[in-house]
Amino acid sequence: MSDIIAFQGVLGAYSDLACRNAYPAMTTLPCESFESAMDAVREGRADLAMLPCENSLAGRVPDIHHLLPESGLFVVGEQFQRVEHCLLGVRGATIADLKRAHSHTVALGQVRRILKSLDLTPVVEADTAGAAELVAQWNRKEEAAIASSLAAEIYGLDILRSNVEDAAHNTTRFYVMAKRPTTPDPATPHLMTTFVFRVRNVPAALYKALGGFATNGVNMTKLESYMLAGQFSATQFLCDVDGHPEQPGLRRALEELSFFSSEVRVLGVYSAAPFRLAQGSGD
Repeated sequence: MSDIIAFQGVLGAYSDLACRNAYPAMTTLPCESFESAMDAVREGRADLAMLPCENSLAGRVPDIHHLLPESGLFVVGEQFQRVEHCLLGVRGATIADLKRAHSHTVALGQVRRILKSLDLTPVVEADTAGAAELVAQWNRKEEAAIASSLAAEIYGLDILRSNVEDAAHNTTRFYVMAKRPTTPDPATPHLMTTFVFRVRNVPAALYKALGGFATNGVNMTKLESYMLAGQFSATQFLCDVDGHPEQPGLRRALEELSFFSSEVRVLGVYSAAPFRLAQGSGD
């Protein structure tokens, strides 16, 4: 075991922060793309990959639903990371000095209020932590970055204001991927199963395919559709459900699904994250 976890982005990215929070004993490995993070696991340069799949404000993360089924990797866990944006400046800068705020386009869209109140010009960069790195390199007091507190620590910037995001519930969910699946005991509480299935685009196909989950009392927490190879004749779905495939209810639901689907493939069985359980309890 190399005790390395890969992520897409540069050091200080929110994916990096998610890695450190979920696996504090592991070393994080920055990668240029989702594909290269998966490659690192496949090639043995990393044990795990932390891949964002959805955000409470921005919705699903593009490309992940296409990449997961063909990656050859398995989902072995999930992690939720609160996105707490900070306004970062070079050492000695004050808010009065600032003129421009650099960050990823999604992050800039999540901090509109402070940009307006401080009259800052938004400047789009490749990612949040990369913007922090650029601001540190330029070392100009009029340039700011919207990024994490971890990015401030890594690149030697001052946090001029914390939690500048417009919505306090801004949270990203991640899949944790590995080369081999986990095999939890079916009696283990609070398990999740991620799988994909395909149906033809014919009337009531999805209704029939999903009926078994309702009749067997299986809670579906995620259902996403996408076309295969640009074809309109068939659709693939990525799903997360509560339970283990060997538990009676989910086993019957998957058996019924197989009657109406050309392919059902389980991508992983894993424990639900504490964040999910806390939300379910109302805490």
